[in-house]
Amino acid sequence: MPHFDPALDELERYVPAVAEPEDFDRFWRATLAEAATRPVLVDVRPEPTDLRLLDTWDVTFVGFGGDPVRAWYTRPAGARGPLPAVVEYAGYGRGRGLPHERLTWPVAGYAHLLMDNRGQAGLYGAGDTADPHGRLGGPWPATWGILDPHDYHYRRLITDAVRAVEVVRALPGVDAGRVAVLGNSQGGGMALAVAGLVDDLAAVLVTAPFLCDVQRAITLSDVSPYGEIGRYLAVHREAEAAVRHTLSYVDGVTFARRATAPTHFGIGLRDTVCPPSTGFAAYNQYGAATGRPVPPQREMHVYPFNGHESGEAVHARRQLRWLAATLGPTETASEG
Repeated sequence: MPHFDPALDELERYVPAVAEPEDFDRFWRATLAEAATRPVLVDVRPEPTDLRLLDTWDVTFVGFGGDPVRAWYTRPAGARGPLPAVVEYAGYGRGRGLPHERLTWPVAGYAHLLMDNRGQAGLYGAGDTADPHGRLGGPWPATWGILDPHDYHYRRLITDAVRAVEVVRALPGVDAGRVAVLGNSQGGGMALAVAGLVDDLAAVLVTAPFLCDVQRAITLSDVSPYGEIGRYLAVHREAEAAVRHTLSYVDGVTFARRATAPTHFGIGLRDTVCPPSTGFAAYNQYGAATGRPVPPQREMHVYPFNGHESGEAVHARRQLRWLAATLGPTETASEG
């Protein structure tokens, strides 16, 4: 598909006035404070795999509402000393899958935590974390609880994502001062949310982020997940004000404005799932609301002929090189 958003030079200047609820910060402080009343780590047990060069553990931690959330923790076998860690968030409709499905980061020498998406698995990938809360508001995850920000599915998922950072810092063999978060699509939206809520991350890697400039995005894209919100509103015609109010509490632009860690972005200009302008809206305002005299380091890679897949392997190589330069050596020499 040819480009449907503004030209690149316009995208680089695109700074929309994304409305922020007056109680946005209070809302998230209260949400995370409630989660913090419970110990985060529940269970860590070795997971047998056929991967001789990696060790994996099945992790259960406490997410939103005290709910158990699953994750894979993987690191190079025999690695010495605490390692920098990468917390990865999966895309929409995916779960954590099997331990051998996502190996880029542990093979590169990092401690890697892959968080399951509560209630979402089965659309595109396997998972085993339930979302036991009410799903009133629509049949798809993007619409669960969408009539009230307190009930919205993404309040729960973002809380889980923040807790995942706490979890990885509590696991053995992790350098708690060198923790990065990353994701593609919904995972990129989760990484931005965490970047705005956790102020001591070492790095943030975002590709084709979902939930950015979301008020505009739902008018641009007919495909899932934004299309699911549009289809809900096509039936529930009087719900638009309530839906837009709820979405204002999870907009990646608002989170990005509060972020302080260095960030690395990738966007395909033919992306009809998460339109490129919406990702640029977050990138162009990244760190703008921190009040710090020096803004956080930012780097953007654009792929003019790619859609939602962005740069795929080429972009992954750029991420690897950037993260190595940002976090420093992994120190994964084998024992003995």
